[in-house]
Amino acid sequence: MKMLTVAALICTIMASTTADDPAEAKSENDQTAETDLVKRTYGCSYGWKRIYGRCFRYVSRPLRWAQAEKNCQAMGGNLASVHSYGEYRRIQRLIIRRCHGYRATWIGGYDAVEEKVWLWSNGRRFNYRYWCRGEPNNGYNGRQHCLQMNYSAQRCWDDDLCYSRKPSVCVKRRY
Repeated sequence: MKMLTVAALICTIMASTTADDPAEAKSENDQTAETDLVKRTYGCSYGWKRIYGRCFRYVSRPLRWAQAEKNCQAMGGNLASVHSYGEYRRIQRLIIRRCHGYRATWIGGYDAVEEKVWLWSNGRRFNYRYWCRGEPNNGYNGRQHCLQMNYSAQRCWDDDLCYSRKPSVCVKRRY
């Protein structure tokens, strides 16, 4: 009986000692960090919406195209590239949820390097287009080089002056 009491006392002391052990606390923190990392690996961080395997974020603050791109980069992404009609519709729904309408919004297309050669700011192939009829037209004396979505009643793409201020959509790979 004495042996059982001594064993129980030792177990109690060991349990209370290791609970306050910094190494044990570190191990628990490492497990929590690992769990958080696993959660982020399969989804998008707070404020970002997963669409077709990438993370998108609507930014309501009106900025010039270059400012919007820099803002997206500061959040770990770029202005959004669009690669299918389905993806475009999902991005539109993201905007509608935030501002309750189809607002003209910057995405990452531009042809400022060479006229009529459209590129995405994130370096992806420009393999999908949803231009409005007659666009891109490089209006305003050849100074329209940046891509806005949700243009006109058709809610299609238009080239616009890069210094116009608009909300934007950012994209980044999920992590």
